[in-house]
Amino acid sequence: MDEQPLSLPAEPVEVASTPTGAEATPAQPPVADEAAELISLIDRLEGVLERSGLAELVVGSGATTIVLRSASSMTPVASASTPPASPAPDVASAASAASEPEPSHHHAVLAPLTGIYYTAPSPDAAPYVRVGTQIVVGQVIGLIEAMKLYNEIKSDVAGRVVRLAAENGKLVKAKQALMEVEPS
Repeated sequence: MDEQPLSLPAEPVEVASTPTGAEATPAQPPVADEAAELISLIDRLEGVLERSGLAELVVGSGATTIVLRSASSMTPVASASTPPASPAPDVASAASAASEPEPSHHHAVLAPLTGIYYTAPSPDAAPYVRVGTQIVVGQVIGLIEAMKLYNEIKSDVAGRVVRLAAENGKLVKAKQALMEVEPS
């Protein structure tokens, strides 16, 4: 699938796609690749929305529509809808997850990339950290799965964990708060 860089013109523009007709279509990528592409697209569109100053951005292709609303709008939402027969996973609820504002006296440890966040190395293992855990700089606090790779997420601050902001097994976006730490 060829990707074109996104740019936003100064004036609103309607974009319509035309069916390919009798052209041969390549084999569909696996569902995991489709989800990763959708997550990547949502991240790029979020950047376009932030830079544009618009309150809402609606993008559609075929039977899929993505609606993004800025945080300044009354009901911030990011959603993706696909036809019922589509095998792609539902990322609408995960994509709408937004980081909550952090209190000024706590340090938020932020996700360095977008992906699925895990609090433990395996489902039956103890979590890396819990509320009340003392952590040090460089300590592994979780994993983010992105593009079928598990990335260790390390703390950038020493202190005591006061709040876990991200849920185990849920999508987190780059720069979203994973946890709050009271620096020591």
